Formats: sequence, C-alpha cells, structure tokens
Amino acid sequence: MYKKGRDIVFIMLGTFLFALAVNLFVIPNDLGEGGVTGITIILFYLFQWGPGLVSFIINAFLLLIGYKFLDKQTCIYTIIAVIFNSLFLHLTENWHIESNEIVINAIFGGVLAGIGIGMILKVGGTTAGTTILARITNKYLDWNVSFSLLFFDLIVAFSAYFIIGAEKLMITIVMLYIATKVMEFIIEGLNPKKAVTIISSQQSKIAEKVNDVMDRGVTVMYGKGFYSKDAKEILYIVISKQEMVILKKIVKEVDEEAFITIHDVRDVFGKGFLELSK
Repeated sequence: MYKKGRDIVFIMLGTFLFALAVNLFVIPNDLGEGGVTGITIILFYLFQWGPGLVSFIINAFLLLIGYKFLDKQTCIYTIIAVIFNSLFLHLTENWHIESNEIVINAIFGGVLAGIGIGMILKVGGTTAGTTILARITNKYLDWNVSFSLLFFDLIVAFSAYFIIGAEKLMITIVMLYIATKVMEFIIEGLNPKKAVTIISSQQSKIAEKVNDVMDRGVTVMYGKGFYSKDAKEILYIVISKQEMVILKKIVKEVDEEAFITIHDVRDVFGKGFLELSK
C-alpha cells in the first residue's frame, strides 16, 4: 500500500515537472515537442486550443486503443498520469519565466521533461500517447524505452517544421535528446553496471586475477562448443562501468584470444552492490 502511494506521488510530481517544461520553456519559445504533447502544441500554435484539454482527449483515445498492451497496474498508473498531466498543463498555462535565451530555455525544458517522464516510467506508469508505443516496442521488439520514445517523438517533432521553422526544429531536436538522456539517467540510476561474459582457455587464471586485483566475485558456467563439441567454462562477472578498463587489461594479459561479450545492466542487487529491498 505504501509503495502504491509513493508511486502515485512520483507520478503527480513527474506530470507537474513535465507541464512546467511545456508551459515555461517550450511554448513561450515557439519550440516543438514529441508525442501527443507535440501534437497538442502544434494545434495550440494553429488554433490556440488549450494543450491540457486537447492532450486529455487524444491520450484518452489512445489509451482506449492501447490499454490491452499494458498490464493492469501500468494501465491504472497511466490513467492517473494522463489526468494529472492534463490538469497541470491547464493550471500552469499562464505561468512564465522572464528569459529570452532560447538555448538555455531548451536545455531546462529538456531537463525538466526528462526528469518528469523518467519519474513516471520508473514507477511503472506511462504518459499514454507515444509512451504506449514505446512500451509495446519494448515488450515485443526489445527496443530501449527511452530511445523508442525519442524515435516516435522525432516523427512528431519533424512535422512541426512547417510551423516553427528549421532553426527552432533543430533546437527542439537538441531539447528532445537532452530529455532522453536525462530520462535514461532517472530510469537507470546513478551507477549503471556491466555484465561481462568471458570464454577463454585460461579461465582459471582470469578468475583468480579478477578476485585478487578487482576483489570481484566470478561465476563459472558450463557450456559446449557447437562445432568442436568441447566442454567450456564460461566466466560471468558484474562490474561497474569504471572497472571495465581494468578487466580488459587483465583478460588481455592472460589470454589475448579470449572471447568477451559486454551487456548493460540496469539494476544489480546482492553482496557488493545494492541490498534487495523488502
């Protein structure tokens, strides 16, 4: 119950920050946006339709179509996010900041939007619209959520070219990129890890050096070469991004012909990393 209450607070705060990004930095500088918000901004520029109401109508329609691609909790969180996003877009519609530096405004707009959407996605919600498409591609195509959002957002942003012009479109793209990187940072955390798989004929020596030099544990898995049918010991190690240089140096010193694969890891729990929350 506590977790759900905390999640809803995160969603409310995230939608508020996103609304501030739109009303304080995007619209006053005639910039574009991605997704449904980008469409509502285009309609605002053309017809002066309120972004809050238009956003609610479009997102409600998309949610009716895409709800089946979301689990029950995500669907509930998305409905909450859509309601508060539209509400805050309406309530902050007349807020403003005195600033004529369009690049600075774009940077802050990107940061606020990234933090806001990142907070919503981190607790398992979405802002509907293109976020639903991003969730679908993540589920069925294994696309990274943040870059799926960037892909769909750019399609909408480019459609604003005929209204905001080339220069402001380019600034919009920079803003969306900043938002994507900030969102990724919020979702993945401060210290992303790397999972490393090593196949070598000198696996014991590599494991010993990793234990001694890096003070990291090594898991040994067993496999077999498909063509040679030879049994192989496979080393599996989880380390920080900063430790990659040391590990590569160790492997190169022991076996230059070793086969290494490196994967990004978002969350790591256990001894030497984060404690598993109850």
